[in-house]
Amino acid sequence: MMILALETTAKAASCAVLREGMPLATAWQATGLTHSRTLMPMVEDMLKNSELTLADMDAIAVAAGPGSFTGLRIGIAAVKGLAWAADKPCIRVSTLEAMAWPLAHMTGTIVCAMDARRQQIYNAIFEAGEGTLKRLCPDRAISLAEAAEELHHIHGPITVVGDGWKLCTDFLTEQGIACQAAPAHLRLQSAVGVAMAAERLGQEGQVSAQELAPVYLRLSQAERERLARLNQG
Repeated sequence: MMILALETTAKAASCAVLREGMPLATAWQATGLTHSRTLMPMVEDMLKNSELTLADMDAIAVAAGPGSFTGLRIGIAAVKGLAWAADKPCIRVSTLEAMAWPLAHMTGTIVCAMDARRQQIYNAIFEAGEGTLKRLCPDRAISLAEAAEELHHIHGPITVVGDGWKLCTDFLTEQGIACQAAPAHLRLQSAVGVAMAAERLGQEGQVSAQELAPVYLRLSQAERERLARLNQG
């Protein structure tokens, strides 16, 4: 199975092609430029330099959330356009699970953490070993205190991955929980992880471009403020 994958949920944007579990090509950028400006040129250049086309792909995968509301919309829109143009199925992948798959070769607990602001993180926890992952909880938005309370009961090494790694490791360390950040080259979200997760979902995870939609986990700030105004009224 050959998969084109896109990741736009945080500051970094990336794309990758995997074939039968092996990366063929990848591009990654975290320069602070908007994803709407960088993403499609990255995809086009990567495919061109690899002498690949959309016609070569079996599916197009995307990190569908949680994550930055703007980033998610850009990634979803890009995949919808690519899939419609090439008549390819889409695979919707959990951002948090995609972050964990490049660490599946490790042994221990993988804590996926994205900074959700207000002392919260988007979080999921996995048990890694022998190249596989076992999910220990659903994707959720929780407080750092709640995450620490759960991890007090974990035995063995704990590795934190994601753009909330420093926020999370600092807090856990203050709470007396031994943990480490993932290796620097595997620490942030990447399209390689998206493709790895998508490959394991296979045909069961495929949806049409029309069905593809982001997963936010919580309301945007604008929506929260609107509801607050309505409740006050």
